[in-house]
Amino acid sequence: MMAHAQPWTVHILTLFPGMFPGPLGHGLAGTALEKGFWSLKTVDIRRFARDKHGTVDGPPYGGGPGMVLRPDVLASAIDSTIGTGEQGAEVARICLTPRGTPVSQAHVKRWVTGPGVILVCGRFEGIDQRVIEARGLEEVCVGDFVMSSGEPAAIALTDGCVRLLPGVMGNSEGVIEESFERGLLEYPQYTRPRSWQEYQVPHTLLSGDHEVVRRWRQQEAKRATEERRPDLWRRYQLSGCSSD
Repeated sequence: MMAHAQPWTVHILTLFPGMFPGPLGHGLAGTALEKGFWSLKTVDIRRFARDKHGTVDGPPYGGGPGMVLRPDVLASAIDSTIGTGEQGAEVARICLTPRGTPVSQAHVKRWVTGPGVILVCGRFEGIDQRVIEARGLEEVCVGDFVMSSGEPAAIALTDGCVRLLPGVMGNSEGVIEESFERGLLEYPQYTRPRSWQEYQVPHTLLSGDHEVVRRWRQQEAKRATEERRPDLWRRYQLSGCSSD
């Protein structure tokens, strides 16, 4: 039984549709997919090639190594996924590229409020800039490193979105306590056994005093953020929340 009449839908434009659902067919995302909380549709870019050889790329103007995805081929693939009504206009169109804006939790929370997303997986030396501008693609990246293609990034981004869809995660409080939700990294976690090798669970967590535990976790979250992500720490301080 479908969870929604029209589930949140991901269209993934790729040269390798066989890579999906991949990890998205397992765990939380896989269960949500089976239950109909979201829908996955892959679009083979090569189907929109203009010649019998299935050519989807060409050498870059101005010279240089590698090949570039053609704007006419990719535009046709994108257009095949865009609805004619209001819903089609609302779908976020995302191009996964190392030159894009780093993806944040704020991006993910914005994307899940719409009917779905279109993810264009980059390949080769990149995508012709004209189709990015003509089809209003939002250029994003999942980190300051380069992968062989955009497919792994599409999987990561989709997973981050799916888990925030209504009904997918049972414990909403757990989402609030996660890294980035309050501008900080998450505090360290511990479970049984209380003593393991030479390591002990911090005594504060055994106190039973919820307010003391809350303050300890807050301080640990601040410490981790300041040490590991100075960029986040600066934003947190500027937000006026650092006195919490």
